[in-house]
Amino acid sequence: MSNKDLDSTTKKRLCGIAETWYGQMKDSLIPFLEIPTRTKQNIVYDDKLRVWKYGEKSSTRSAGSAGSALHLLKMAYTIGFLKQQLEEGRSSTLREMYYISEAWNRGKFSTQDESNLMIEDLEIVTDQAREAFHLRPEESGASVYGPVKIREQTRRGDREIHCQDDVGEAGYTIPNNVDKLDFVEHDAKFVIAIETGGMYGRLMENGFDEEYGAVLVHLSGQPARSTRRLLRRLNTEAGIPVVVFTDGDPWSYRIYGSIAYGSIKAAHMSKVLATPDAKFVGVQPSDISKYNLPSDKLTDGDISALKSELSDPRFDTGYWREQIALQLKLGVKSEQQAFASRGLDFVTKDYLPARLAEMGIV
Repeated sequence: MSNKDLDSTTKKRLCGIAETWYGQMKDSLIPFLEIPTRTKQNIVYDDKLRVWKYGEKSSTRSAGSAGSALHLLKMAYTIGFLKQQLEEGRSSTLREMYYISEAWNRGKFSTQDESNLMIEDLEIVTDQAREAFHLRPEESGASVYGPVKIREQTRRGDREIHCQDDVGEAGYTIPNNVDKLDFVEHDAKFVIAIETGGMYGRLMENGFDEEYGAVLVHLSGQPARSTRRLLRRLNTEAGIPVVVFTDGDPWSYRIYGSIAYGSIKAAHMSKVLATPDAKFVGVQPSDISKYNLPSDKLTDGDISALKSELSDPRFDTGYWREQIALQLKLGVKSEQQAFASRGLDFVTKDYLPARLAEMGIV
């Protein structure tokens, strides 16, 4: 679909929401909108797509109550803003949209979290990604380094970039809309998605990408949607296996969960963001004891998060139940950089080769 056709479809779906409200009022009904309930109790596994998505539970926003009426008012203002943006061929950031709402009188948002959730509501109702609304987040800082050449569509025309030969040590910065990228060629054996910048730099400095044909992807913490979309495309379109390397704590396991199965807040986008074949490399709780890694005591928040993951359907496997139970027993957590206690080369010469061979990746 061309950009022009996509913009036309998106505008039609946005305006369709307002048309539905108008129809409801013509029928003497109080305007309302139903939206899936976004909790882990309402995510179900899709056997065909192999991802977690929202179930059948929904919440109704009706103008019959003051709070819901205000929500619909804000949505109407947002639809009007996005419609104008599409017609003018402009774009904005999520942060800019929040500040633009200052001029909407009663329709202005109280926080950016509220405006972000509004955009997620519109994504669900229209079945369109926020990129189709010409909305983008602030830069995530995520990057790619490895044996893959891409073609990027830019405002100044197409350009080809080799993510080893044509970039500096920071790598190729992942753009907001990765659907404007084409994979020209690659000789990669696998992609390794890395949580921290320190470990990303360690693998790069040690030549891990060259020795093992690895594409290094720096997640920059909790990965942005553009990063998750890129990982999915590298896996499904370029046919490159994906593994995920994070710290050994419950919050990092959720990073893996969002990559492989989708996140709860963006479950409506799982079919284009999640990579079901992605595998978890570590740091595993079993690694902490096996390699006697430096560690920190689990906090009450960590313990609560681990117990919560035991009831999270994304971690409802024998592997995760075993690992989480072990971590609760050990009572500790460990960072990726803890491998440095065994030498700066240990992670690339010993740990990762052994773990990836065990997983059948190398």
